[in-house]
Formats: sequence, structure tokens, C-alpha cells
Amino acid sequence: MAWLVDDEIMDRIEKLEIDFNRYGVDAYGASKKDMARAGTIMAWIYRRYFDVSVHGIKHVPPRGRGMLVGNHSGGLALDALIVTSSMMLEAEPPRLVNAMADRFIERVPFGAMLLSRLGQLTGLPEHAVRLLNDDRLLMVFPEGHRGTAKLYGDRNSLVRFGTGFVRLALQTKTPIVPFAFIGGGEAIPTIANLEKTGKFLGLPYLPITPYGPPLPRPVALEIYYSEPIVFEGTGNEEDRVIQDCVDKVRDRIAELIERGVRIRTGRGKASQS
Repeated sequence: MAWLVDDEIMDRIEKLEIDFNRYGVDAYGASKKDMARAGTIMAWIYRRYFDVSVHGIKHVPPRGRGMLVGNHSGGLALDALIVTSSMMLEAEPPRLVNAMADRFIERVPFGAMLLSRLGQLTGLPEHAVRLLNDDRLLMVFPEGHRGTAKLYGDRNSLVRFGTGFVRLALQTKTPIVPFAFIGGGEAIPTIANLEKTGKFLGLPYLPITPYGPPLPRPVALEIYYSEPIVFEGTGNEEDRVIQDCVDKVRDRIAELIERGVRIRTGRGKASQS
């Protein structure tokens, strides 16, 4: 099966500052071999299918605990795949992003097992605390699946944020790195969400595009990482204090989205002139 793995991807996985056992598996079930196979496919998608550009990746801590917090864009999990790939392919040293998958994945046959082999876990609070205490890089989408359900016209907007990520950051003394993912709404231009069909398939909903199924189009995608935000506290603060922190992170992400869309629009106009 070695022909399924790109040597560059395997080399970058070997550079991960993670303790793997003699079988190439870490404490959470992530497998070097499985990550290399999936990473080889994602590298082709990232570099050849999409036109991905990354800005501000230097703001992500090269080691130690950190929390990537961003907007959902692109239906289902396109944003998570691209952000995770950016940290594996472009960060120095490369970092494995541990994403907190929605609990619905447990209803998908072999879903949780497959995700764990790729370094991803279901979104249980105890998983998140343990990962951060082990100095991992955690990715959180505070909009939840409401964010991926945005229709095309609302693709660059933000819906209500949950507050749990701030309490988690305070509890574990973790810096938050806000990021914006731009272009997902163009890749998967959702015009409707079929909830009943989605639930039948074990999903929160099934996005529908003008051409039918939610297959992504090859478009330009951009990620904007911001300087880390560090909040002081214990995680037991009053709700209003936590909400103020959430609003600061949300406002930073909104600023990144606005800047990214402005640059994207300007680039599009320039190409047409």
C-alpha cells in the first residue's frame, strides 16, 4: 500500500511533535499510516483541485496548546478539511489539528473509528480538555452545524456562537487563534437544506446546490489566521463575562471575513478588467 502514500506527506507526519507508539499510533488512536493515506489525497485536493492561499499562519503557535476558532463555510466539513491540511502542509513544524466532530458522526457506521485514526474526536468536553492539557492544537467551530447550513446568500455571515469554547480556553489556559475561511460558499453554493433526508442518512441535513448534490467546485479558497487572543480567568466566570469574551472572538473573525471578502472582490474585479 506504499504507493498510496506520498513521500513528502509521510515526511511531514514524521516531523509531528507527537508521541507515537511502535505501531505508529498515538494516545488518541491517530495512525501514521492512515493519516499518510488520507493526507496524500488531501494534499492533491488542496494543491491541485482547489486554489488555496493561507495568510498569517505564523500566528498559530508552532508548539504547545492552542485553539483555532473560526467560521463555518462550505457545507458539511470542507472548511475543517482545508484548515487541517493547511497546518499539515504549510506550518513549520507541521502540526496535527484535532477537530471536535459533531456527535452525529457516532451514528455513521465506523465513522468515529475512522475519524480517530485521522486524529479527530467527537466533541465531548472531556476529550477537548485532555487534548489541550496534552498541548495539542484544537479546532472549534462555535457556530456548530447551524454554520454549515448557511445558504449561498449568507455564506460570509456569522450565526450565533456557543460559549463553551471560551470556558474551555480559560480552564486550560489556552490561547485562541481566530481564523476566517473564505470561499467555502462558492465551492458548495447551498440553496436549500433537506433535513428529513439528512436525518435518514444520519446527518443534521443534506445541502442542495443548483446542480444537485453538495459536490465542491474547484474554486479559490483562503484562510486568514489572526494573532492569538489570551483571556484571563478560570472558566467559572458569570455568563455575561464569558459572553463578552465570545463577542471579542466573534468580532475578530467578522473583521477577518470582511477583509478577506474585500480582497477577494477586488481581485475578481481586477481579473475582469
